[in-house]
Amino acid sequence: MNTYLVGAPHRETYEVIRQCLDDPRRVVDYTPDFESLSIRFANRRYDFTFVDLSLVKPLLEAGEGYASIMGNFLGLFPTAQIIFLVNPDEVHLAVELIKAGACNYITYPLNPEEVRYVIESVQRALLMEMELSLLRDSFWEADAREIITTRNPRMREVFAKVKSVAATNATVLIQGQTGTGKNIIARLIHRHSPRKKGPFISVHCGAIPANLIESELFGHEKGAFTGASRRKLGRFEIARGGTIILDEIGTTPLSVQVELLQIIQEKTFTRVGGEMPIEVDVRIIAASNENLKDLCDRGLFRTDLYYRLNVFPIDLPSLADRREDIPLFVDYFIRKLNREYGREIRGAEPEVIEVLEGYAWPGNLRELENVIERAYILETGDRISMGVMPSDLVGHALSMDQSRVEMFLPIGEARQRFIDNFERIYLTELLRRNDGRVSQTAEAAGITTRQLQKLMKKHDVRKEIFRRPAGKDEP
Repeated sequence: MNTYLVGAPHRETYEVIRQCLDDPRRVVDYTPDFESLSIRFANRRYDFTFVDLSLVKPLLEAGEGYASIMGNFLGLFPTAQIIFLVNPDEVHLAVELIKAGACNYITYPLNPEEVRYVIESVQRALLMEMELSLLRDSFWEADAREIITTRNPRMREVFAKVKSVAATNATVLIQGQTGTGKNIIARLIHRHSPRKKGPFISVHCGAIPANLIESELFGHEKGAFTGASRRKLGRFEIARGGTIILDEIGTTPLSVQVELLQIIQEKTFTRVGGEMPIEVDVRIIAASNENLKDLCDRGLFRTDLYYRLNVFPIDLPSLADRREDIPLFVDYFIRKLNREYGREIRGAEPEVIEVLEGYAWPGNLRELENVIERAYILETGDRISMGVMPSDLVGHALSMDQSRVEMFLPIGEARQRFIDNFERIYLTELLRRNDGRVSQTAEAAGITTRQLQKLMKKHDVRKEIFRRPAGKDEP
């Protein structure tokens, strides 16, 4: 589902553009002045934003430069697609705005064919740019290209850093919230490094009891402690010639941090109960969901070890800070599940994507992947639908729609849009709870089955997608 924002002093401009769009599920918002346009633009990421030149002309006349004007948009969303609407004698101003970052312009009077052509040409250009950037860059292995596809500027910087550091032997520190993909980034570094034929060993330091972590990392000699019936190799020995990622390294005891410092500085370690130092050839990647500098300030992490680890830092944004990538992740996870389960789910319904983009995602990518896998298993159709989405996500979408007021629309249209959103999500959730049974859903809603069926037809909600595999059809 594409989203559009039209900023123009005359509502007829909005109506022309809205009628040019073929997708019945598209969202087209309207605002009449620059102030309200800025507020709307800051609160939602639009696929296309149409701006009448008259809205920014006062800024030009006040001496504000073209780059500064475009900064109002690109400063918030660097990948925003801004299309200016201009009179024929103002084309030279539009050209200057394009030089400053706008993607195109359309002249008045608006021609529906030209509007459609400009939208399609921008979409083709974006797709071609993405494809060419992958084809030009032979650095990435073929099966890694799905992972590195992003629309988020911060993630582009992350992948650029991965590309820069992979060929080196530098120690890397990856920091980010739990579930943001720190292990994935570590694997990308390893797979594109000279060590890629060596082992990749992942150690979740927080999951190992404090009294065992030293033995797990460095191994132990026979008889080193009660129960040590034989020599055991530690993870560092097993990772020889490859890469080791120490996930949640901030949880390691201070005594273990001393030995990690020795490995980084001296390239040697000693097994528990051993006497002879063992040389080790391994690349260290550390990862943490807590800020290690803060832990140092609180005396919970050694400052000298932090500086040894922080040679090449990579900070990962949360999923909430890269919402524009959610549709890409959904497609990626579905393709992955199709290969695993041998099915042909073709994607997710537009309303599902809208709900996913509006959720806070405290568990980040890991939570999103779990939600998609659960929905995939429950789905009986060929696209993931609202009927198989978790109740908490649907409830969140409902509360968001109830709280969202269309302040810049005429009151009648704003009221109707609010009602439509409420009805659609309410029906979806109620049908899901009743496994698509129309009679039970109508009774729960306090309306007749005839009224319910009219509402279902109005909002294109099909009872079949909510049925459990073993359920029986009802009228």
